[in-house]
Amino acid sequence: MNLSDRKFSPADEALLDYQDGDYRIVKPGRYVVCGVTGEKILLEDLRYWSVDLQEAYASTDAVLQRLRESQKA
Repeated sequence: MNLSDRKFSPADEALLDYQDGDYRIVKPGRYVVCGVTGEKILLEDLRYWSVDLQEAYASTDAVLQRLRESQKA
């Protein structure tokens, strides 16, 4: 079973305060949403985020995409 096979409700979405090297849970939940892809990321799988943009990323590819977008602005 992968993440897309699991059923999550909006109530399962966590709200986090992303900090350097860690995050603080503002609203408990099971997942956050990738700021680039919209993919749901289980909290135990969360590895990448931006402190400045306060968003999570599902993969290094998503991080690189966001960095490229921000350099164009």
